[in-house]
Amino acid sequence: MEAASANRDGSKQMNDPPSNKRPSKSATVLHKVIFAIRSLKGGPKGSSRAAISKFLASEFEYDNANALKAALKRGAANGTLIQTGQSFRVASDPVASAKEGDNNVQSEDLVVGTSRGACDGDTITVAYEGRLDSGHQFDKARSFTFVLGAGEVIKGWDSGILSMKEGGKRKLVVPSKFGYGKRGCKPDIPPNATLHFVIKMKKIVKHM
Repeated sequence: MEAASANRDGSKQMNDPPSNKRPSKSATVLHKVIFAIRSLKGGPKGSSRAAISKFLASEFEYDNANALKAALKRGAANGTLIQTGQSFRVASDPVASAKEGDNNVQSEDLVVGTSRGACDGDTITVAYEGRLDSGHQFDKARSFTFVLGAGEVIKGWDSGILSMKEGGKRKLVVPSKFGYGKRGCKPDIPPNATLHFVIKMKKIVKHM
């Protein structure tokens, strides 16, 4: 059965999400969003709103923030998309595993928090401690501020902190490929080290 027709913002519910075929520029925003999510191949929660927006701007020269927001909202409301914090995945697609040995960052929320979730481009302040498999503490800070998703920290943080809320506390297990890799970081982090973090979100300044 073909997908039901929809307005440009994807407001009408689709019976089936479109295939992985690249949509045309005249396709609905929701079709483009689904293509973006599948192309970005995010984690179990899908892709962030900011990442989807950047993808649409790059691939389709599309930058209508209001229409994108409406399409994401309606896609989540009609069951085409599943929203977790500020991340979205296609409901009919299999959920990416968060526990595949050394391939992914594993996360566990110890405290959820109360604000809107952090997304790429936000300036955030966290408190944290980091340990090795042995239990050795290699780093700790009461207050550390950076821009999420800007490459200012290790990849495991940029992906693992997404959707955290103010007051939230999260445990991350970061494989070496998303940490300091084969070189490590002397003198405290050896090569190929898995890193264990407990992170508390203190403040989120939303990206405008």
